[in-house]
Amino acid sequence: MKKLYIIVASLLLIGIGVGIIYFTVYQPASISLPKNVTMETAWGAPYSFDGLPPKVRLIEFIYTNCPDICPNTTMQMAKLRDRLQKAGVFGRDVEFVTITIDPARDTKEKLQAYANAFGVTGDGQGWVFLRGSEATTKATADAFHFQYRDPGNGMMVHTSLAYLLNRDGRVIEQIDMGGASRFRVDDVYETIMDELS
Repeated sequence: MKKLYIIVASLLLIGIGVGIIYFTVYQPASISLPKNVTMETAWGAPYSFDGLPPKVRLIEFIYTNCPDICPNTTMQMAKLRDRLQKAGVFGRDVEFVTITIDPARDTKEKLQAYANAFGVTGDGQGWVFLRGSEATTKATADAFHFQYRDPGNGMMVHTSLAYLLNRDGRVIEQIDMGGASRFRVDDVYETIMDELS
């Protein structure tokens, strides 16, 4: 009987180890910008993920009716933007991308109002707010392994990760938007500056 417990415990530990490796090494390495996807900014300009200039990018998925995690993360990103602007790298070397996962409800006007609340008043400011069709939204989310669904009450259920990409468009860090570790401006700032050096 003791041997059986040892075998079961060993298999359990191996399973946990494989899971940790998958979620911390393999899955992030398989994430990249979506191919052949064009969305539009909150101000109506097309935004294609193909052929983007090399920049460090911080990408978050939100919906404007979100009561907690989304606006809190966007607020932390606004604080991070302010620090990166002081360092002279925001816009030139670093771009933020915010993508709505609820394009049916998040019209251009609603997305503009959301952007305005965080100090973004138009395109060309280093931070783009995007919306697309249901198909392009899903294709973009799928490229990041970001999961979401609408249970029908307007409150989307979604993954709580933001993604920091290097200049080659590869994920270098997945940032917890709402868990115990939450978005830490100082840590993300240091990671970005290290990447740029």
